[in-house]
Amino acid sequence: MEMTKANRRFVSSLATNKGRREHSLFIAEGTKCVLETIEVFKPLTLLCTEQWLSQNHDRLPDNIIGIASIVKRADIIEMSALTTPGDVIAVYHIPAVEFQKPSATTLSLALDRVQDPGNLGTIIRIASWMGIESIYCSTDTVDIYNPKVVQATMGAIARVKIHYCDLASTLSEARREGVPVYGTFLDGTDLYTTSLSEGGVIVMGNEGNGISDAVANTVDHRLLIPSYPPGAPCVESLNVSVATAITVAEFRRQSLIK
Repeated sequence: MEMTKANRRFVSSLATNKGRREHSLFIAEGTKCVLETIEVFKPLTLLCTEQWLSQNHDRLPDNIIGIASIVKRADIIEMSALTTPGDVIAVYHIPAVEFQKPSATTLSLALDRVQDPGNLGTIIRIASWMGIESIYCSTDTVDIYNPKVVQATMGAIARVKIHYCDLASTLSEARREGVPVYGTFLDGTDLYTTSLSEGGVIVMGNEGNGISDAVANTVDHRLLIPSYPPGAPCVESLNVSVATAITVAEFRRQSLIK
C-alpha cells in the first residue's frame, strides 16, 4: 500500500466505529498484538518500518511478508490510534462470527454496557487465560475492534469469540433452557461460600451503574465479592475487570476441587 495522504487518512478512519463499519476492517498495533493475531485474522496489509520488518522477518508467515508495506515512522505515528505508537500496524478484515448459544456445560461471560476499552480488552485477556471461549455483549458495550480494546487484549482477541446481542433476551432463553446465569451484586450471596457450577454464564455490569434491571431479571444466582475484613471501611466497588478476574478464578478453583 503506497502511503499517500488518502491512504493514511483511510487507515486512520479505522479507529472510528463509522470507518470500521463502512470498510469491514479493523487495525491491530504493536509487535506483540500483531504477531499474536497475524495468523488468525485475514490481513489486508501490514504497515511497518524497515527496521521492524528486518527484526521480525523470521516470525512472519511468507504470505504476510508478501503484502507488507515499508512505511516511515512518521506515517505510523500519523495513522496510529495509540498514545504511544509502535512500529507496525496490521489492517485486518473483520471476521464473521457464528453465534453460539450459552451452554450449561461450559463457562462463558456476559457484559452489560461495559464502556471502557481497557476494561473490555482486559476482560478478554482474563477469559483467554481462564479458558473461557465466548463472551456475550450487550449491543451498547464498547466495540471489540476499537483499537484500544484490540491493544489491551494483547492478542487474546484471536482466541475468544465475542457475540453482540440483545443480552436480556439471550440470557432469558439460556435460563429457560437450564443454563445457570450468575451476576455480581452488592446484595448477593458470598462468592466463596456459594456452590458454583462448572458451566453457565457470569454477567458483569457497567462501570458506574452495574447490571441493568432488564439483564438483572435474567440472573438466577446473585453473587457478592466480599471485602476483607468483613465490616471494615472500603471502596464502594471494584473495577469491572478486577471483579471479573476474582469471580472467574473462584469458579475455576471450585471446578478443580470437585
